[in-house]
Amino acid sequence: MSDFNAALNEEQQMDLLRHTERSRLRALVAADTQAARALHADDFQLITPVGSMLSREQYLGAIASGHMRYVSWEPEAISVCLYGTAAVLRYQAQLEIVFGGHAVPRARYWHMDSYEWRDGRWQAVWSQATAIR
Repeated sequence: MSDFNAALNEEQQMDLLRHTERSRLRALVAADTQAARALHADDFQLITPVGSMLSREQYLGAIASGHMRYVSWEPEAISVCLYGTAAVLRYQAQLEIVFGGHAVPRARYWHMDSYEWRDGRWQAVWSQATAIR
């Protein structure tokens, strides 16, 4: 972790994390799996709202194939807890997705993502989404 950008203060790191998360969401909605790959760690895991676990390759593969297509993903304010070279982000978002050809109506979700500073950048390591009922 020696390449960690210690020149940035804590608030700047938190802003960089918020920017990185918004960039990750834009890449996923655009189905830009090349950009998304750089923002997800090799060992990334997603826990979906229905409790399934997807690896980075499964997740990005589903997006690349069109099996999973984000129509929109609109995050609200992103809270950040920073722990040196690791961080946890939490926010609510409006999300609309087509999964396996079936439209999932626009709904609200809680999102929690863990990030680590790896290879000179912040990368998502774990992500979990929970439907708000």
